[in-house]
Amino acid sequence: MKIREDVFQYYFYFMQERMNIFWQKYENTSTPFTEDKILVRHKFTNVYRATDRVSQYLIKNVIYSSDESLKEEDILLRILIFKIFNKIETWEYLEQEFGLLRVDNFDVDKISKRLSFLIKRKPIFNSAYMMTGTHRKYNHLHSKHEKWLNMVKKEMLEEGKFKQIIKAKSLEEIFLLLQSCSFLGDFLSYQYTIDFNYSTVIDFNENSFVKAGIGAVRGVKKCFEDLGKYSYEDAIRYTQDNLEKYQIQYGFEGFKNLFGREPTLIDLQNCFCETDKYLRVKMPHLHKGNKRIKQKYNQSKGHINLFFPPKWKINKKVKPWSQQNSEGLTLF
Repeated sequence: MKIREDVFQYYFYFMQERMNIFWQKYENTSTPFTEDKILVRHKFTNVYRATDRVSQYLIKNVIYSSDESLKEEDILLRILIFKIFNKIETWEYLEQEFGLLRVDNFDVDKISKRLSFLIKRKPIFNSAYMMTGTHRKYNHLHSKHEKWLNMVKKEMLEEGKFKQIIKAKSLEEIFLLLQSCSFLGDFLSYQYTIDFNYSTVIDFNENSFVKAGIGAVRGVKKCFEDLGKYSYEDAIRYTQDNLEKYQIQYGFEGFKNLFGREPTLIDLQNCFCETDKYLRVKMPHLHKGNKRIKQKYNQSKGHINLFFPPKWKINKKVKPWSQQNSEGLTLF
């Protein structure tokens, strides 16, 4: 592997500066949280995927609900339905209409009809993920949400994909099972694999498997001049193996991790995607696909009580939001 030193340093700069913003918000520091005009003007996700607003909602409200009667397939169904739309408002609408969503009340026709009504008034999908794909056995269905819901019913429930996922022996096996489904390419299959792994149904080390998404691939291409015989995933693993070395080399050894939890491969993959976005402005001559950052930063309103999968054993280290920020912790 051959690194572009003048570019790769910005990967570690982004990690440190973006994490500093997170901690300043957590510690109730007044704005501005950074002097970096790019980070002020544009929307970037957190270094740790699990700290972003939608992931926090997923973990706390969808996966670890107060209802202990949920079965393993119920939990996987809830995760997948939430992530298909990836929009909190859509999920809350469904639970308001149908109650606690689970396998025994998952009526595709009724849910599709209610969503067809809702979509006339507001978007039901989050624009963060480009959810594309077609399959001939769903061509008779007109709307995107009908196709996705029918895929879940037929392939995940009736064909037993959920049962296979529950019995899977690795993250990679889960990824491959999801990848075999209609509409699910590499990116979403990996993202959903990590989402499933937040639950108690599945428990694999996040460092055991990684798949580079399109944005991460662009970031790797900018940071590495030549990968030689190695893959984009190898570049992400190399970065993890040499994280401290490069933090010291580039002068960013002050990185403060998440309550003692070091970034895992999904977080580092994510940071390559965000570094690609950052470099579109900082070093625009490095054209690797998209040339601009599409989303501007708008500070979120309301508070988030940080909550992580209990198996991570870091929740006791988190202060309640009232002790973090009198106006509430807002994550962007």
